[in-house]
Amino acid sequence: MNDPDAPALQLDRLLPTLARHHVEYVLVGGIAGTVHGATRATFDVDVVPAWSRANRDRLAAALRELNARLRIPGEPDPVDFPLDGASFVSFEVSTWRTDAGDLDVIIGIPTSERGRLARYDDLVLRAVEAEAFGITIRAASLADVIESKLALGRDPDLVALPELIELQRRQSTDRPSP
Repeated sequence: MNDPDAPALQLDRLLPTLARHHVEYVLVGGIAGTVHGATRATFDVDVVPAWSRANRDRLAAALRELNARLRIPGEPDPVDFPLDGASFVSFEVSTWRTDAGDLDVIIGIPTSERGRLARYDDLVLRAVEAEAFGITIRAASLADVIESKLALGRDPDLVALPELIELQRRQSTDRPSP
């Protein structure tokens, strides 16, 4: 859902900042769908980062550069929160308001296996790479995006599914036969 108080999403600033800090991540959610050709608007960025301490430290540095503040459900304003590699360990999902828009840091995305999350090491194996804003980005495979939206089952996810499934169908028919 669009938060009217959120700064406009500036992918051309947010993603290159992550790249400058050498953050390893896979895009998931709506932006990943967009990489695959989905046209549905999204108002934040969801990433599943590699969970090593060094990578979490690089992610924290990138977020500090973007003046990130933690969004807490039920609180009207984001709050200052210590940003270092350890900051992310206590959250499965943390939402950060940055000068370049909102960024959700997610430990993993739901799968069809009850209680199992697909984490960075799973997602990166199937991820697609694309060039955008002068950098290479990785987005979760369309199959992973669809599976997570089915597993979540929230209204916005269910509304996005028909277009994603159609994109997947088109991709499978566009592939040449072996």
